[in-house]
Amino acid sequence: MLCDDSAVARGAIARMLGTDAELRVVAQARDGREAVGTLSQLPAGERPAVVLLDLEMPVMDGMTALPLLLRAQPGLAVIVASALSQRGAVATMRALAAGAVDYVPKPAASAGGMGDPRFREELIAKVKGWARMRRSTAAAARGVVAPVRVAGARPRLICIGSSTGGPQALAALVARLDRPLRVPVVAVQHMPAGFTAMLADHLDKVGRLRCAEAKEGEALRPGCLYLAPGDRHLLVKEGAAGLVAVLNDGPAENFCRPAVDPMLRSAVAACGGRVLAAILTGMGQDGLAGCRALAAAGGTVLAQDEASSVVWGMPGAVARAGIASAVAPVEEIAARLLAAAGETR
Repeated sequence: MLCDDSAVARGAIARMLGTDAELRVVAQARDGREAVGTLSQLPAGERPAVVLLDLEMPVMDGMTALPLLLRAQPGLAVIVASALSQRGAVATMRALAAGAVDYVPKPAASAGGMGDPRFREELIAKVKGWARMRRSTAAAARGVVAPVRVAGARPRLICIGSSTGGPQALAALVARLDRPLRVPVVAVQHMPAGFTAMLADHLDKVGRLRCAEAKEGEALRPGCLYLAPGDRHLLVKEGAAGLVAVLNDGPAENFCRPAVDPMLRSAVAACGGRVLAAILTGMGQDGLAGCRALAAAGGTVLAQDEASSVVWGMPGAVARAGIASAVAPVEEIAARLLAAAGETR
């Protein structure tokens, strides 16, 4: 179901989704009140698996409608659409904290607007991925495999890469890190500028790991997660007193800035094989080349499994390449990070 006060936006998104034979738009609404009413009136067989919800609408906005939609249909996957602005970033993180599963940033006209093929690709991937996740009960029923301690010396650094579905996966991972880590963590989530600061603030509230956007030249401290700022690569280097963050405006890699591969290359250069990397849900294969270099240096690579990934692109590429020591759900990845670098109870 599409909920947007703009008939033009609804029409454009409906046409995009209509290009995929596995998707069907079952209803459209002009505001949150109409969306809640429509959802309640649809017969069981016609109810949507996913709602695309605009946040800024007259009559009833998306934030007001969100809990009502989730109450009307428990288990519904709500993806919010937000403006590429600081205000939009704040609203998006509020929506994710309130039960939305993901977001899509409304593309600016300067970037091709609704006609941007990358926006269409991301939109379809998120809708199909969250619909599959909501239909599947296997992941919820599956037990977590007992963690295996990572072989070799304790890592000096943990690196995390994620994209589509990543904000929720990162939140689940951080929430599971229930005791301090003895090493720093650096992370790249493909996200626009302005959104990453809000994501870091959100992550800081869900677990014991201290989370913030990385700053140029700051020392990387154990027990802290440093998130790459939107539109800047995050690298690490060896400083006089330990590892230091470096922000870089270099070219996009894998169509992304920040990208996972530059972070991993710099980590290998600074730490050799004493790096533990986790590649989480996301489209494409950003992180594959960096993980190859890390594995060749003797480091350890973990990949999120297909069942718990919204899109098994990035982790799938690593798993298929045979360089992952484990392919596992986020819960087990968190347990392995604690086994390798967490303080003992």
